[in-house]
Amino acid sequence: MARHSLALDDTLHDYLLSVTLREHPSQRALREATAAWPRAGMQIGAEQGALMSLLVKLAGARRAIEVGVFTGYSALTVALALPPDGRLLACDISDHDTVIGIPHWQAAGVAHRIEFVVAPADQTLAARLAGGEAGSYDFAFIDADKTGYDRYVELCLQLLRPGGLIAIDNVLWGGAVARPAEGDADTAALQALNAKLHADERVDLAMLPIGDGVTLLRKR
Repeated sequence: MARHSLALDDTLHDYLLSVTLREHPSQRALREATAAWPRAGMQIGAEQGALMSLLVKLAGARRAIEVGVFTGYSALTVALALPPDGRLLACDISDHDTVIGIPHWQAAGVAHRIEFVVAPADQTLAARLAGGEAGSYDFAFIDADKTGYDRYVELCLQLLRPGGLIAIDNVLWGGAVARPAEGDADTAALQALNAKLHADERVDLAMLPIGDGVTLLRKR
């Protein structure tokens, strides 16, 4: 037993991956390609991808949302976990980074499951709400600009069905959320969101110290 989560050194992290990771070849190829890409640290870790894949399957998700696509590893992970008729709405303000991921979506045979929309995510999600899609999604992953997180969560909560799941990335922000924000807008936004969600009776939640911290929300 342990009172706190175990800190992972490289040896233990490699062991964890060796006994849990079941990556599709296209996932591995895209993860390796991203490692050489500018801002590669923005990509989720392989163990977080494995968790997301399991969550999508546990939720029985058929319709999913992603806010913040980067090179497309997390989108590929979710698309692979969806059933053959499943669909992922992937939102980003640019396709600059995603261009390296799209060929891997195609190689994995799931590109047709991903609707990639280049536009501000809040506009895309609001348009889906206006189009009558409230309560019709099962899963959402939020990993974009931190000052926009609160808007994205609110929109995704409206789009999700009761029992639907939201995963929010970077909620520990390298530990900065536990210290005064001192004028850092991203840190302040995450602190405010974490406090808000803790008191939010619309959801059940857990915060996991995986990667840079992941909050899981279940819509009641």
